[in-house]
Amino acid sequence: MIIAIANWQGCISPVFDVSDRLCLVHIENGKELRRENILLKNRNPFLRAKEMADAGIELLICGAVSHVLETTLISVGIRVIGFVCGNLENVLEAFVRGRLTGGNFFMPGCIGGRQRYRFQRRRGRNVPR
Repeated sequence: MIIAIANWQGCISPVFDVSDRLCLVHIENGKELRRENILLKNRNPFLRAKEMADAGIELLICGAVSHVLETTLISVGIRVIGFVCGNLENVLEAFVRGRLTGGNFFMPGCIGGRQRYRFQRRRGRNVPR
């Protein structure tokens, strides 16, 4: 399995849509075989998804990601674990051990990789409550 982790100075890049650095980790039987760093060339969601699929990426771990880009990645067969934050090594170790989804690595205000907003109508506009 090839997983990609959006990398910014050794941490998970906060916004994947504008991030261009990926750490590709080749994992087999729960063990890391090798790593490589790549630079993405495209910011267009469709071209970016194709570029990543062509690299053989099966899973992306990243920070915030737009709905359009996430949907496009999923449509080309790449699973997405978004809204993750923290040190790249710690996140990778948690993923390999099956502990990434416990909540310790999700961005503030997010549960299970999704933002939790409840909107309430006040004075003609939607505001978080």
